[in-house]
Amino acid sequence: MNGGRSRDAGEPLLLGVRHHGPGSARAVRAALEASRPRVVLIEGPSEADPLIPLAAAEDMRPPVALLAHAVDEPGRSAFWPLAAFSPEWVALRWALEHGVPARFIDLPATHTLAWERDEEDGEEEDGEDGEEEDGEDRDGEDGRTDAGAEQDALDEDVRVDPLGVLAGTAGYDDAERWWEDVVEHRGAGKGDALAPFTALEEAMTALRETYGSGGHGRDLIREAHMRLRIREAQREFEDGVAVVCGAWHVPALRRRRGVTADRALLKGLPKVRTDVTWVPWTHRRLSRAGGYGAGIDAPGWYAHLFAAPDRPVERWLTKVAGLLRAEDRTVSPGHVIEAVRLAETLAALRGRPLPGLGEATDAVRAVMCEGSDVPLALVRDRLVVGDVLGEVPDTVPAVPLQRDLERTQRRLRLRPEAAERELDLDLREETGAERSRLLHRLRLLGIDWGRPAVSRSGTGTFRETWRLRWEPELAVRTAEAGVWGTTVPAAATAKAEADAIAARGLADVTALAEHCLLAALHDALPVVMRVLADRAALDTDVAHLAQALPALVRSLRYGDVRGTDTAALAEVAAGLAERVFVGLPPACAGLDADAAEEMRRHVDAVHGALGLLGDAPAARDGRLRARWRTVLRTLSARDTVPGVLRGRAVRLLLDEGELAQDEAARLMGLVLSPGTPPADAAAWIEGFVGGSGGGLLLVHDERLFGLVDRWLTAVPAEAFTDVLPLLRRTFSAYDPGVRRTLGELVRRGPGRHDRADTAVAGVPGFGPGVDEARADAVLPVLRLLLGPDGDGETRGERVEVRR
Repeated sequence: MNGGRSRDAGEPLLLGVRHHGPGSARAVRAALEASRPRVVLIEGPSEADPLIPLAAAEDMRPPVALLAHAVDEPGRSAFWPLAAFSPEWVALRWALEHGVPARFIDLPATHTLAWERDEEDGEEEDGEDGEEEDGEDRDGEDGRTDAGAEQDALDEDVRVDPLGVLAGTAGYDDAERWWEDVVEHRGAGKGDALAPFTALEEAMTALRETYGSGGHGRDLIREAHMRLRIREAQREFEDGVAVVCGAWHVPALRRRRGVTADRALLKGLPKVRTDVTWVPWTHRRLSRAGGYGAGIDAPGWYAHLFAAPDRPVERWLTKVAGLLRAEDRTVSPGHVIEAVRLAETLAALRGRPLPGLGEATDAVRAVMCEGSDVPLALVRDRLVVGDVLGEVPDTVPAVPLQRDLERTQRRLRLRPEAAERELDLDLREETGAERSRLLHRLRLLGIDWGRPAVSRSGTGTFRETWRLRWEPELAVRTAEAGVWGTTVPAAATAKAEADAIAARGLADVTALAEHCLLAALHDALPVVMRVLADRAALDTDVAHLAQALPALVRSLRYGDVRGTDTAALAEVAAGLAERVFVGLPPACAGLDADAAEEMRRHVDAVHGALGLLGDAPAARDGRLRARWRTVLRTLSARDTVPGVLRGRAVRLLLDEGELAQDEAARLMGLVLSPGTPPADAAAWIEGFVGGSGGGLLLVHDERLFGLVDRWLTAVPAEAFTDVLPLLRRTFSAYDPGVRRTLGELVRRGPGRHDRADTAVAGVPGFGPGVDEARADAVLPVLRLLLGPDGDGETRGERVEVRR
């Protein structure tokens, strides 16, 4: 077999590898040291040759990736990741360290990206011209066949997993475990440096003879391009050529094939203008779980195997012990010793030359984690996969926007990290405000480096909390956003203006206006506000207006902390509120249950928005709130308005102090009278006591509680099943403590009591008066909370507390 014979003079040295395999990486390094080639050819996009010298830069740290993207469509991109344990990276660094030329020989990205575009457009993979030429070109020498026929035959091949077939042949049910046993744990690179590659070539040759090319229609084209590049290197360097490529391609590259046939395969391929650069990559993105099918489940484990000089299992379990101790778990050196012994015993029982990740994991679970998978999940996340983020030098090619972003990150001391971290910002400080503006601008550009989170350190408009995580794909997003401008502020401004013009709904424009205020895009606001005013004037849908108002009112609060002029926004908000007041009562008439529930949410949102306006100029001296109360009274009194909206209007008036409790009880009594259909009464109750504070209202108001109790017990049996879902939805939203209290009140019955000494004429569950001793015990705590307030007498403080 070809792979088994010795290499003839003038033939290239073909080093078939497994991508991202530490055993292959060590073997490649040993083979290059032994053969000392004059040029090293590596599987990778040919346009990246000018970027090779950057791999020797001091600030270039893997994992990194070659990123190719279409110039006219930056979102159309492809990555070629390289880790420290990747054979291609080892070959690249060896060549640079020894002054040997290195070149990439795979099909240019200009064709691969065009293929993706054509597939999306439903076009054929190959150009028509190329197919016609293939049909005419024949060469009988060296067994060459018609290229077009060979191309068509690819579709009939069976797609195989080479490692899976070899593992199954060897009696393994896991390809990863087989690879570790035959390569990672067999001391690759010791003795005959070329022996591992000879064995792999023999195996791949047999597989390709059995299964064909594997069913991928592009393999022949890629291999044809690689053969042409190899021939070019042979003409220049004669027999000093070493090739590092996937082991699957070695038999095809070894095969003697005419130049004419190879060129025919490449003729007429589609093209797009392409830029290539280096970008940081992460171990998490190398794993299958991270979304990139790199063929490895445990990049952190593989990096450890490649870097460990000796005793890899002992060193690995020591790392695990350190991680668990950092998480406050009790792990002693004795645990490490016992885990090592158990891993070695498991390897012997399973017939493995050395313990692998499976044995190490089982030992950690049994010895260090006491059989629990919870800490084991932490080990997998932090060590087996890991959050290692590579670095690239500043001299790599990049769009101007990327350069501006990097300068801003350094100035604000916001270092991109692969691990997720939480960032609390105080907007009253200049640095915090600038960081906030940067993150909001990036989100507007689609670069989601940070995502807003709920703050745990406090509330207020001057605080923001973000969760930051840098993903390699954000480099593509930055390249895409580069079409909007050369700096982050300019690009965000142009993007906001374009989004405002293209926005379909009023709510989209209001959300964009809020985003512009958060991002301090003052130049974009005039365009956004003009579009907002036009859309608001033309939109007659009350639901749209009510949905847009809260975002505008929230935006008005940013003026104080962020120093933003919101006068124009306030006028638009006031105009929207006036139109909501006019259109809301007729819009609420005749709604079905689903539409009524949606409108109730809009009513709550408008009420909250007007509450945020407060004494702001947009409130127009309180006239807006007064008119809103009038609208609520109108809704509460109209029979054509669904019960959920009438009940909600009564509740909001009661909360505002515009409706006495006696009047609220009277209105509830009318609704819960026998003449009202049970379903309508249940909807009214849902609107009145549903949502925040509704349960406490029933707890503390015996009359309302009694009305609901008496109505519920009087509902006819045939109607009870109809109102039960509404009532269950209403009461299930209460806090557990409120539900327990209501249950206790139901058990006692309204106005009843458990013991004679706690009987009261008022609310059940409360004592007859103030307990003076218990009230005095609270005063020291109140002094600590409120601060000193002179030398007032205790009796006076007690009176103030009661008030």
